[in-house]
Amino acid sequence: MNTGFAQQQRSEVQTKSSLAIRYYNAKDFEKAAPLLKEVYELTRNSTYFRYYINSLISLNEFAEAESELQREIKKQKTPRPEYYVHLGQVYKSQNRNEEALLMFQDAISKIPANRGAYLTTANSFLGWGEYGLARDTYLKGRATLPEESFNYELARSHLYLRDYTNMMEEYLNLLREDEKHLARVQSSLSSAMRLDIDDGLRDQFRGQVLKRIQAEPRIIGYNRLLIWFFLQEKKFSSALRQSVALDKRTGAEDGQIAQLGDMALRNKEYAQAQKAYEYLMDKGEETPYFSQAYARNIHAKYMEYTNEGGGNLEQGQALATDFENGLLYLSIGPATLNLVREYAHLLAFYLDDTEKAITVLEKGEKVPQLKPEELGLLKTEMADIYVYADDPWEAMLIYSQVIEANKKNSLGDEVKLKKAKLGYYMGNFSWAKAQLDVLKASTSKLTANDAMELSMLIGNNLNLDTTAVPLTMFAKADLRFFQNKSDEAMTILDGLAELYPYHSLVDNILFRKAKIEIDNQNYAMAAEYLQTIVTDFSYDLLGDDALYLLAEIYNYHLGQEEKAKELYKQMLTSYPGSVFTEESREKYRELRKVYPDKEPENKEGLFMRAIEEAEF
Repeated sequence: MNTGFAQQQRSEVQTKSSLAIRYYNAKDFEKAAPLLKEVYELTRNSTYFRYYINSLISLNEFAEAESELQREIKKQKTPRPEYYVHLGQVYKSQNRNEEALLMFQDAISKIPANRGAYLTTANSFLGWGEYGLARDTYLKGRATLPEESFNYELARSHLYLRDYTNMMEEYLNLLREDEKHLARVQSSLSSAMRLDIDDGLRDQFRGQVLKRIQAEPRIIGYNRLLIWFFLQEKKFSSALRQSVALDKRTGAEDGQIAQLGDMALRNKEYAQAQKAYEYLMDKGEETPYFSQAYARNIHAKYMEYTNEGGGNLEQGQALATDFENGLLYLSIGPATLNLVREYAHLLAFYLDDTEKAITVLEKGEKVPQLKPEELGLLKTEMADIYVYADDPWEAMLIYSQVIEANKKNSLGDEVKLKKAKLGYYMGNFSWAKAQLDVLKASTSKLTANDAMELSMLIGNNLNLDTTAVPLTMFAKADLRFFQNKSDEAMTILDGLAELYPYHSLVDNILFRKAKIEIDNQNYAMAAEYLQTIVTDFSYDLLGDDALYLLAEIYNYHLGQEEKAKELYKQMLTSYPGSVFTEESREKYRELRKVYPDKEPENKEGLFMRAIEEAEF
């Protein structure tokens, strides 16, 4: 064939097929049908033919559809069962149900004895929404071809039929066959569980998997699937218990347990994270994960203390001892700089030992060949400590050094924000606002958002009064809050609210009070302050901040995940441009898996689409 002609023909087919599919998807079947037929005759691709037949059915041109199918069937030297499936669908569309059933049965009886033919025929049934007949096709394939189990395909058809018991059996059979199918099974079960309205599938899942574990203890895949399930449910204690039991059998679960600890830590399940790390440490220094677990365990204790127990001096001193011993054992180096910074922060902001904190940071700065960003993080913490110690000029000097050395990375902008905030704390409002206005163009969304909020806070409140007294008081409260002196900050805020009850700072005062109550673990009171902002000041600058923080409190501290899900969803609809939108979307999706939205009744198409979307 002439090469130029062949290329021209391919181009023609591509253009017509693209146009045909566009019409088909738009349900413009009158325009789609002739183009689909033409593309099919050029390519002999059966997908285009099925779309063509469906277009004719949608146009109620049943006689033509039947005629086209009969013509194609007569051309075939070897029967192609999927065409009989299409013809059965034409009959069914006319309520000729008995003829349709006979044609469907005829299709199944004509399937050649090979896996591909069974898959093609079953896919035809699935394409027409005939899930029961697809299941029957796979079952016949299993009986005809003993070497082919069709476990995965059968599980899918049972899912479409919402026969969760048999779906689970097929997935578990697939795992029995080979554990390499685990990821595939997990992905499919995630799809199914998104649609589990009343937790029936979850309860059933536990029961079926546990029965399999008891009946076939040698199949490790069942245990791994159960651990995965507990992690989806965020039941870290159960997941860890199963992981430890499995590790005692295989001796090869260190990586999984380390990941479990990290996942628990991200979800603020500090106790379970520590148990995971301590289990790895108890295995001895020879285990490859020992040093990592040791460091992560101290980090988990620090996160727990600073987020939940920052007022207990004895705990803080015990944690300081853990840091000291940990850094002695692990040594101060590039891999432990995060521990160095956390240790220094603990010493200064919680134990009021700024001198020792600075000594610790100076040891970190002596590590050879530190990158500018690594050194910058240590120096930034040192500057923060000078702010804590009421030495703003030394802090300002160090911030400037970090900015100069980190012009090409995000740390530079983060420290510019800290420097501008320090100016704000000191009452240099005009200078601070000028710095903040430049930072509003930062590449970091979070830095830009914080800069914009503080700039607007200054701009909105400095120009409204003949004096800067309210803003000065508020900045002083912010400084005390930064210094971890919450009681002093609250006293200043209370005084400000009493002196200026109708000032434009009211929502800011409520927000700062909420942050202080969170620090003091008074989550219910914090939620009240934030709810007032969401209700009365949603239009204002802090509306999205308050809503997101309120969702976080319900999610992580008040144990009301359903309420948190509603608030994350509200973030997506009320503040689509917020810096918190992506995090809200991610957490909303996570909570939907646990608390799925009610599925519309009698909407089979929506059910199927949800299954498909859940797999991506």
